[in-house]
Amino acid sequence: MTHVLSAVAWPYANGPRHIGHVAGFGVPSDVFSRYMRMAGHDVLMVSGTDEHGTPILVTADNQGVTARELADRSNAVIVSDLVGLGLSYDMFTRTTTGNHYSVVQRMFEACQRNGYMVEQTTQAAISPSTGRTLPDRYIEGTCPICGYPEARGDQCDNCGNQLDPTDLIEPRSKINGETPQFVDTQHFFLDLPALAEALGEWLDGREASGTWRPNVIKFSQNILKEIRPRAMTRDIDWGIPVPGWEDQPTKRLYVWFDAVIGYLSASIEWARRLGEPDKWREWWNPAPDGEGTAESFYFMGKDNIVFHSQIWPAELLAHNGQGSRGGEPGEYGELNLPTEVVSSEFLTFGDSQFSTSRGNVIYVGDFLDRYGPDALRYYICAAGPETSDAAFTWSDFVTRNNSELVAGWGNLVNRTATMIAKSFGEIPARGPLDAVDEAVLAAVSNGFTAVGDLIERHRLRAGIAEAMKVVGEVNKYLTVTEPYKMKDDAQRDRLATVLHVAAQCVSDCNTLLAPFLPHAANRVHVVLGGEGEFMPMPRVDVVDELEPDNGAGLTSYPVITGDYALTPVWASRPVVAGTKVDKPTPVFTKLDPSVVDDELARMA
Repeated sequence: MTHVLSAVAWPYANGPRHIGHVAGFGVPSDVFSRYMRMAGHDVLMVSGTDEHGTPILVTADNQGVTARELADRSNAVIVSDLVGLGLSYDMFTRTTTGNHYSVVQRMFEACQRNGYMVEQTTQAAISPSTGRTLPDRYIEGTCPICGYPEARGDQCDNCGNQLDPTDLIEPRSKINGETPQFVDTQHFFLDLPALAEALGEWLDGREASGTWRPNVIKFSQNILKEIRPRAMTRDIDWGIPVPGWEDQPTKRLYVWFDAVIGYLSASIEWARRLGEPDKWREWWNPAPDGEGTAESFYFMGKDNIVFHSQIWPAELLAHNGQGSRGGEPGEYGELNLPTEVVSSEFLTFGDSQFSTSRGNVIYVGDFLDRYGPDALRYYICAAGPETSDAAFTWSDFVTRNNSELVAGWGNLVNRTATMIAKSFGEIPARGPLDAVDEAVLAAVSNGFTAVGDLIERHRLRAGIAEAMKVVGEVNKYLTVTEPYKMKDDAQRDRLATVLHVAAQCVSDCNTLLAPFLPHAANRVHVVLGGEGEFMPMPRVDVVDELEPDNGAGLTSYPVITGDYALTPVWASRPVVAGTKVDKPTPVFTKLDPSVVDDELARMA
């Protein structure tokens, strides 16, 4: 058994998330985590809402509320949406907890103690009209490297290079378009050049493993070529106080310094709430003498690669004392670097990016209210932006739901259960198997290896296609054997065998599809006479703040967690003859073609 950390990108809490967001971080991480649990691994799936930074302040100002009020409100919506989608977090928390504040500050102090956090004078961008500091991401201009006209003050999304606001040609504020003023200010910088050699060796090792997606590893190696120190503090009053600068209330740690540390702090919070405060170390600290293994997989969209393949590994190396300056591990011990950065491309709305400001947006909550989680999860797995941008259209969504999910898998479940209920009322005992029976059982059995291997390598599109191919083989089996024509008493034994085989195949197909469609898996389980939950689902607990005196300001808050100990095994489970099967109701809902026009009109 391997300890597997599923580190899931933290959704930003300045409003509800749209389906493009969960296509990148949400569904892929949950399918992987659910499968790895089924395969016998000890999985810890963590994340939370990212609640610091100027975008929160800007949105809060626009809405006439405080940053805390906006963060609380957004956190509640996001928690509800992600639970509705069935994402099986062990701990989904937030970055405004006392526990997170403590972990982030201890990480900063370790990096500083080892010599990798250095104080420098730099220039800050100020809004002439408000006097407020403009964060890097709220300054746009032309990239000096590739000429892209909408580069940001921290990074160019076109060429991927790290930038500073002063690098931009004709910089302007994203808030009101004015030209920022630049003034001298003091900040702490993470000395990335002193960590570059160690980062390069780590990335070369990950490339040699052959597991990373080629675009991710090449991009990550390329950004090392122009590596330079990067500021880890900001002139802002909303964020985590900087150790040693407590007397400067307008200095805070950079939101991207604190957000990625959330993977560690969420793991620590999970262990503390479990009553085993050191248990998180099983996923984070290298085992002595190589006993046991721990792997970590980080899930996100492609715009966050740099923070997970450069900034976060650099923070870990600095904490561990593994850069050119040496040093000793901080109080958390030597921390594991990522095994793999699993980055998805973008899900677009037709030919355009999802954009709240332009009205090109489909919020997760609205989608779930109208169509439920199965249809959305299926679409993301079957047509999502795994290795290239993917365009969502309502017509494609309706077609896939009706022709694949309903007509393929739903039809197989319904026709099998209907025939069993009508002919026997229970799963019948089987007699001797014919060659056609053995062939379909073998095809389904082989699916466990094929689908499992694809999920483990993060090839969800191929994985769900393989599972649906197996579904097609079982549908073909029913077409060939024609149990619905076996009406004579002389054929009853053969009918019993065919329907027993069909029930076994449906049960196994349900297991194959369970990581992708956990909600449907529970319904199919009941259709075949099962009781209780087949796939454990997440829940929301309201918890008390662990460190109420640490300055974060929370007293209680909701977390997503769950008990996944009863997750089924990734293997065939023999169906039991005599299990009662009633006439089923459809597992999935066929959508009327009018949905396309209705949704386009709603967005107009």
